[in-house]
Amino acid sequence: MKNIFFTFLGLLFISNGASAQLKAINYTDGNQKLNGLSITPKKGSKTKPGVLILPAWKGIDAHSKQSAEKLSKMGYYAFVADIYGEGNYPTNTQEAAKQSGFYKNNVAIYQRRIQLALDQLVKAGANPDNIVVIGHCFGGTGVLEAARAGMKIQGAVSFHGGLGRDATRVNNPITAKILALHGADDPYVPVAEISSFQQEMRDSKADWEMVYYANAVHAFTEIEAGNDNSKGAAYNEKAAKRSWERMNSFLEEVLK
Repeated sequence: MKNIFFTFLGLLFISNGASAQLKAINYTDGNQKLNGLSITPKKGSKTKPGVLILPAWKGIDAHSKQSAEKLSKMGYYAFVADIYGEGNYPTNTQEAAKQSGFYKNNVAIYQRRIQLALDQLVKAGANPDNIVVIGHCFGGTGVLEAARAGMKIQGAVSFHGGLGRDATRVNNPITAKILALHGADDPYVPVAEISSFQQEMRDSKADWEMVYYANAVHAFTEIEAGNDNSKGAAYNEKAAKRSWERMNSFLEEVLK
């Protein structure tokens, strides 16, 4: 009986702790099954702020999961979006390039997948009037697409994301506040793309800010990228820390 009692207590402890852990969420886009991750805040807030996380080009990874867990500890609802869907997850960089390239070239589909994930964040308990979208690399491109689509978000934070867009697209007003966190030596985002992005922000009457990090190339927040800048993508501890802190300030400013 004693062992049964302690077993029960152990199960109860695990159950109570589950509310602050990542939870798998299944949702769909038509016939396509999507598998996102949801986590509730460890401390409650009347304003119920939420952060949608758009992963890098390989899909949901350790980095996006860690970001969600950190945001939960800070008091935010968080949801990690599944853009590709079951059966379409890249297993190498070639597949990742192909998959992410499809969505970059088919922005309406990308935007729909982002909106579906945003719906799940709200369904989990986040205030629909109090949400920011953040993303890394390919996900950083996605947060800009969320803003361009006029989604119901207060802000968008792009970490070393692609900034380009088809020049034939119409510039619509952007109401979400934009924060672009960029490696000063990123070889994958040409100067012309940066200039075009900045002009787009001006033409769209956006409230925007762009921060550059010295000696940082692409993927500067990704530990798995290694530390060799000559490869074009590399982790930079100082830039990673500073950019996360800048995002924190942005969230405190933008979310009610």
